[in-house]
Amino acid sequence: MIKTYKVMLLPNNKQRTKLFECAGVARWAYNWTLEQQQINYKNGGKFLNDKTLRKRLTELKKTQEYKWLTNYSNNITKQAIKDACIACKNFFDGRAKYPKFKSKKKSKKSFYQDTVKILITETHVKLEKLTTSKKKNKQNLNWIKLAEIGRIPVGLLKK
Repeated sequence: MIKTYKVMLLPNNKQRTKLFECAGVARWAYNWTLEQQQINYKNGGKFLNDKTLRKRLTELKKTQEYKWLTNYSNNITKQAIKDACIACKNFFDGRAKYPKFKSKKKSKKSFYQDTVKILITETHVKLEKLTTSKKKNKQNLNWIKLAEIGRIPVGLLKK
């Protein structure tokens, strides 16, 4: 049986800024995917799967205009594209309304973190790639303080 623990994080200002940037990247990728699906549909094409769209995004990252995307984890854009494709598929299968574009003010702030790459101690959680720097002092940006010390039982932590 898998046990889930809900915890509150206490990011500092730099970490909070970086988390909001990651949420913005996810929103941008979701909206970009919806736009690509619309353009493809208007041109008479069929539904584009997430693999095709991820390849297009990889090519787009090579351009100067979208080089900024390389500063963020690929998992953020990958999950946002996957979510948008699922939303489109549900619409075409009649299970949901047409997916809406996410606006900066109205959308819920969320970002994707691969659970395999999260490290947990009694006092902190390490998220992947909040910084791309290899310097030790910059790597501290990845470690976010837990609001409650000892909330997660020590015996369950992976070491």
